[in-house]
Amino acid sequence: MAGLILAPGALPRSVLFLCGMNAVRSPIAEQLARRMLPATVFVASAGVRAGERDPFVDAVLAEDGLSLGERHPRTLNDLEDDYFDLIVTLAPEAHHAALELTRSLAVEVEYWPTPDPTDAGGTREHIMASYRDVRERLKARIYSRFTVPRPGD
Repeated sequence: MAGLILAPGALPRSVLFLCGMNAVRSPIAEQLARRMLPATVFVASAGVRAGERDPFVDAVLAEDGLSLGERHPRTLNDLEDDYFDLIVTLAPEAHHAALELTRSLAVEVEYWPTPDPTDAGGTREHIMASYRDVRERLKARIYSRFTVPRPGD
């Protein structure tokens, strides 16, 4: 199946957020996109490798009124459908995997370099600040990429 070549700001029919272990960056992006994009856009996330659920992700999403529910990290192989109009990669490892995966497919791949908040140390508040920073960066990037009007604009 051939994919779309998306115009800047165009909404894809389906988007996959991909990172290393689908434990932090990509599930945050998935939950934000699910809330921010129209329900007609299918949104998913996965990792290159299997990861473990991160309790700081639950905490930072809860601050924004979001939840992972019973969802646990999954890999590309766990996805029921591996066709997406757009794959957004959030880490170098994921970007390389997406380019390899899409060599024979007409799928848009965008790299959004996103810091890994698990590298943060210090107090719980310092760590939470790193996770909040990632959440806010992803929120801003989703707004700007998909030209979603901000409330009050």
